[in-house]
Amino acid sequence: MLHDIDGVLSTCATTRRPRSRGGWMKLLGQVLELGDGKAELLRHADRPWASATFTGTRHMIALAFEGRDAIEAAELLIARLPDHEFDLPGQIVADAAVAEVTHVIEPTPRLTIELELLLLDDI
Repeated sequence: MLHDIDGVLSTCATTRRPRSRGGWMKLLGQVLELGDGKAELLRHADRPWASATFTGTRHMIALAFEGRDAIEAAELLIARLPDHEFDLPGQIVADAAVAEVTHVIEPTPRLTIELELLLLDDI
């Protein structure tokens, strides 16, 4: 399934168990809150994930932070993410990591980050 967030397209595959509509939007909203609302969403994608005992989805979220204040918010997000308790009914965030960080100083300070999150279905 393809999602359009303010003109930004992202994919959303169907898992074995139906997910609530907008579940990925709740995740995205909480990630953006960690960035104090100063992030620009570049892209989001998810794909089904399964092990012998669990099912879920793996999410990739790319964000950009422009300007000194926004970069400070990005640095806080990076520090908070691994231990943050997400509130996602029916799902548990089993892993949340920063996969990539790119920092550009000129012409305007800009930090882009790629986050990877593993959500497990809470059955």
